[in-house]
Amino acid sequence: MLAQGGGGGRQMQTPQQQLDALTTQLSLTPDQVPKVKAILDVSAKKRADLMAAQDPDMRTKMMAMRTDEQTQIKALLTDDQKPKYDAMIAAQANRRGGGGAPGGAPPPPPQ
Repeated sequence: MLAQGGGGGRQMQTPQQQLDALTTQLSLTPDQVPKVKAILDVSAKKRADLMAAQDPDMRTKMMAMRTDEQTQIKALLTDDQKPKYDAMIAAQANRRGGGGAPGGAPPPPPQ
C-alpha cells in the first residue's frame, strides 16, 4: 500500500510503518489500530508469497491485492477519516505516476 519513494527504486514500508502513518494521518482510534494492523500484516504476507513464487502475473495480482487492502481499511474508517484516506491514496497514485498503476508514466523532467 504505502510505498516509500527513493532514488532509483521504491522501498515498501513495513506493515508497522504503514500503520504508524495511517494512525498519525487518520487519527485511528484504539479500536481501529489492531484491525488495520491485521489487514496490513495479511497483505504483506501475500505480497511476500507472491514475490517468492515469481508469478508471471504478479503485477496484476499485486494491484488487485492493493485494491482489496484499501477497500478493507476504508470499511473500518469513520466518515471523517474516509476523505483523508482517499486523499492519501490519490497522493500515492500521483507519486507512482498516476492512475494507481505501478510503473506508470515517469514524471516530466525538471525544467
